[in-house]
Amino acid sequence: MAVSIDTVYQRVLAIANKEQRGYITPQEFNLFANQAQMDIFEQYFYDQNQFLRLPGNDTSYSDMVTNIEEKISIFERYDSRFVAVNNYGDVVLDTLEDLYRIGMVRVDYDSESGFRLAEKLSIKELMTYGTSPLTKQTKKRPFYVRYPAKTGSTNKFDRERIKVYPYPKPPTERVLVSYIAKPSKAVWGYVVVGENALYEESSSDNFELHVSEENNLVMKILALAGIAIKDATVYQAASTEETKSIQQQKQ
Repeated sequence: MAVSIDTVYQRVLAIANKEQRGYITPQEFNLFANQAQMDIFEQYFYDQNQFLRLPGNDTSYSDMVTNIEEKISIFERYDSRFVAVNNYGDVVLDTLEDLYRIGMVRVDYDSESGFRLAEKLSIKELMTYGTSPLTKQTKKRPFYVRYPAKTGSTNKFDRERIKVYPYPKPPTERVLVSYIAKPSKAVWGYVVVGENALYEESSSDNFELHVSEENNLVMKILALAGIAIKDATVYQAASTEETKSIQQQKQ
């Protein structure tokens, strides 16, 4: 279940407008909302790394690693299918516009039964392991490297691409990519009636974050809004609440 964009918007306005401290326009709110959503989303991976170092517990509802993995699972995408664009193992991932992190790459070689899990290597590791007879890639143990490629029209390195070893031959040998997607853009859509902006559900998009993040979204958006409307009390109050929430989670 997603977090309602309108619920968050109304809560933010109710707090920010208290005692006539300032007004947040819908355009400002949408900017702050997406910044807050990405901040929370990216923090999952730092928290996951931190909590994995600590002993867990047997209660799934209160185990922090389990909770974070549940929040990340909303963004997991499985087995997007590709074929190499040439005979040298290059797989272009341009169609994955929401790609954040690659999780798993599997290769379907004609000569092997089933998909083979490919190990991710850096360019340096590939130069070391790829040339050793003992660690050299095989169709039973493929490798891949991720690297940017140039777009022909702009000549900029802005295309997502991986190279798979041994080279899968197009079009019959396929590559399956599972990945973590970025949250889609949240939008508080509205129509203007008189001089007032009224919520319009049909042009709105809710937050993709787990429903438990509603309060964190409100606090983060308020902190950003406090800077925009130059009200230190709004920023400080929101930051205090956010810090308290973080401390409670990490105790």
